[in-house]
Amino acid sequence: MRLFVAAILAGLAMGSPRSLALPHGCDLPPGETVAIADAIDGETVRLEDGRAVRLLGVQAPAAPRDWDGPEPWPFAVLAEEALAKIATGSTAELRFDARKEDRHGHVLAQVYVEHDGSLVWLQAKLVEEGLARVAALPDLGACLAPLVAAEREARDGRRGLWRSLTYQVRDANNPKALGYLRHSYQLVEGTVHGVGEGKTLVYINFVEDWRSDFTVAIPRKRLPALEAAGLDLAALPGKRIRVRGWVEWWNGPMIRISHPEEIEVLGASPGAG
Repeated sequence: MRLFVAAILAGLAMGSPRSLALPHGCDLPPGETVAIADAIDGETVRLEDGRAVRLLGVQAPAAPRDWDGPEPWPFAVLAEEALAKIATGSTAELRFDARKEDRHGHVLAQVYVEHDGSLVWLQAKLVEEGLARVAALPDLGACLAPLVAAEREARDGRRGLWRSLTYQVRDANNPKALGYLRHSYQLVEGTVHGVGEGKTLVYINFVEDWRSDFTVAIPRKRLPALEAAGLDLAALPGKRIRVRGWVEWWNGPMIRISHPEEIEVLGASPGAG
């Protein structure tokens, strides 16, 4: 496993941070300049003043529940070592969304570090190298679109974690398999059968019997944000979509989403209509 980690890190070191710059980055205004002491894990850095900063909008790899290897999960090691390599000892610029801390007291920020005379967006670097997935908090959704685009490229290129079946995109029409993945973060694809409405939630269903299939739930209070982004839920039936989020259980597996970037419309399903 150590040889595997070393080989991947050597490959990362060959890339120039300038080549990792996204055409459209995070447009949040600069908020605070800080010094980074080291990396705590693959998605958290420790500042010189002792505060911990969680990289907002991404999730580092974590060992699956059935992992029983004698050493740490390889992709978690890769992410932490890659983050430490570029962030440790650097000066960083923090950019804040609507909320600056989580319930654990961690600072929540998009983080840019000075590297070779330029600013490198840490979240984008990790996502582009396949060492993190895009994962939003329900009330914080800034800068997701470029990260989702970067993740798509990393997945298509089978970089990092995308070479592992552990992180494969799941099939919406296999609710039994999704049921075993409760309490885990997943990407799920399927063809929409219909859209239903409840008192507080709107549901995207993938088969006629919504009581047992995989379902996407959207809080009604989030609908204006989806509509503003041009997402027409009424037009989804017959289209193939990809969603992301934590798998819950309510009459079958369910993912609850809050941001338009958490639904990717992939086009009409083959044979639709």
